[in-house]
Amino acid sequence: MTLDAKIPQGPLAEKWSKHKFNLKLVNPANKRKYDIIVVGTGLAGASAAATLAELGYNVKAFCFQDSPRRAHSIAAQGGINAAKNYQNDGDSVYRLFYDTIKGGDYRAREANVYRLAEVSVNIIDQCVAQGVPFAREYGGLLDNRSFGGAQVSRTFYARGQTGQQLLLGAYSALNRQIHHGKVKLYTRHEMLDVVVIDGHAKGIVTRNLKTGEIDTHSGHAVLLCTGGYSNVFYLSTNAIGSNVTAAWRAHKRGAYFGNPCYTQIHPTCIPVTGDHQSKLTLMSESLRNDGRVWAPKTVEVAEQLRKGTLKANQIKEEDRDYFLERKYPAFGNLVPRDVASRNAKEAVDEGKGVGGSGFAVFLDFADAIQRLGKETVAAKYGNLFDMYYQITDEDPYSQPMRIYPAVHYTMGGLWVDYNLSTTVPGLYALGECNFSDHGANRLGASALMQGLADGYFVIPYTLGDYLATVGPKPIDKNHPAFEQTKQDVLANVKKLLSLKGTKTVNEYHRDLGHIMWEYCGMARTEEGLTKAKQLIKDLKADFWKNAIVTGENEEINASLERAGRVADFIELGELMVTDALMRRESCGGHFRVESQTEEGEALRDDENFAFAAAWEFKGENIEEELHKEELIFENVKLTQRSYK
Repeated sequence: MTLDAKIPQGPLAEKWSKHKFNLKLVNPANKRKYDIIVVGTGLAGASAAATLAELGYNVKAFCFQDSPRRAHSIAAQGGINAAKNYQNDGDSVYRLFYDTIKGGDYRAREANVYRLAEVSVNIIDQCVAQGVPFAREYGGLLDNRSFGGAQVSRTFYARGQTGQQLLLGAYSALNRQIHHGKVKLYTRHEMLDVVVIDGHAKGIVTRNLKTGEIDTHSGHAVLLCTGGYSNVFYLSTNAIGSNVTAAWRAHKRGAYFGNPCYTQIHPTCIPVTGDHQSKLTLMSESLRNDGRVWAPKTVEVAEQLRKGTLKANQIKEEDRDYFLERKYPAFGNLVPRDVASRNAKEAVDEGKGVGGSGFAVFLDFADAIQRLGKETVAAKYGNLFDMYYQITDEDPYSQPMRIYPAVHYTMGGLWVDYNLSTTVPGLYALGECNFSDHGANRLGASALMQGLADGYFVIPYTLGDYLATVGPKPIDKNHPAFEQTKQDVLANVKKLLSLKGTKTVNEYHRDLGHIMWEYCGMARTEEGLTKAKQLIKDLKADFWKNAIVTGENEEINASLERAGRVADFIELGELMVTDALMRRESCGGHFRVESQTEEGEALRDDENFAFAAAWEFKGENIEEELHKEELIFENVKLTQRSYK
């Protein structure tokens, strides 16, 4: 079945402005009669909740953390893109649009991407007005730096803590509305299901993580702003609490899941050191502005480095391979993340990896320090260098950093149309929770841009169109669907607590992560994916037979929380493999070994796979049904990507 994305008619540059005019409006006095549920209070959730409350709606905001300030959005370090062209270096809304479409390997929807580029210029003004301390040049103007996949400087930043500063801005706006009584904040509440009445989302079911109380909450619309699902790989750069449960439970209530196999591998992560690790740490992509990526030219030199008989600074210049600069002279170290990651993996696979494990390449700042001075480098990247030193006990000012690709972001998510609506009317997905803007690979500094664009500048318009249609009639909390959904959640909680096996939930999560990384990670084959699908089926069966979940519901129970999230990850993992099996092409960071150019680059199949995949849940242990949204390219020409 072909899906309708409800893309407005007309020229690309006029679609959003014309669409806003054609959307239905809600009378200001009537906005007080609507209740809106926002799940998640990161950048997308906090900005949406604050903006909708400012407009007059009554908002109920939920997060499983003890404060919105703990949302994973704070971990976005490097910056936020915007087509301001302050550098006068040739940037424009259209160039940002084009870079994003190309960076996503032509697997994103043109209309959404152009709107994202269009509203990006407003985001910076909004955040400056909130007091976000963006870096400034000597004269006081906002500074910019470069990120991967672009030849212009369009990334605004606040040292290496941009996400945290942007979240504090959104958090202050949210707190203002909490003070005015327009937002009611529920901390330490986890959403476990969506209440659907007559096909429309009318509420959610939550568990109070302090008391275990299972409760229902009603609303005229539900906005999911719950982030991505990178932790399906167990080791990722995401916070340990990041999960897919809210989106997955919505999926099982009818919301299609878009492009689940599209995950982003980030090239500049601190390498794995052993099985004791529960997460990975990202070094910001901004470091590739001045850092040079290299590996030894020969296996022999790499072996000496691994044994410790040779230090990185002792390697002569002629024995170093600056492979990104060599292979991609136009972009150099600023190629997109998928290209940088794949080349780092190739160097390691050839036996040229460094570090004790051999799973690393170097990111070297010696040239930058010599050119700019240590003080200047410290002013730009000091907190990142300090973080690296604290984790590795190695001084990046005097020796190169060691980096290796790791799972960082998910381009897949709940399928949404142009209005950010899922296939369940009244249920919306914002930010990383949806699939819409990044195609098969996200350009650096675009995650913050999408989250704030959706929350501040898109959903306030598109949600009003839906609410005007359904009207402000109060939701009947006595409707049987509320009690039935609550009972479904209680039954699932009881089922999890009945597990008294011998294997911890964490062990199952680690096993799942190993399967996903090995067979559905950077390189994929038909044979490997087929094997992975069966391995996950077996893992799921074993989980429900031999896992152990301790404690009771009516208490703080981290074991129960984790069990529910891992159970959802296992089911999601199976769908990701199914999606990857179906997509017999290489695109972005999703490298099918069977589909590559003579030079070993990713080879798309535009004739057969120029579509977004949207999967429909059909029932437990039943294969999901594939729906397609054909991607129409009217403004960019489909070409094989080249950054040379």
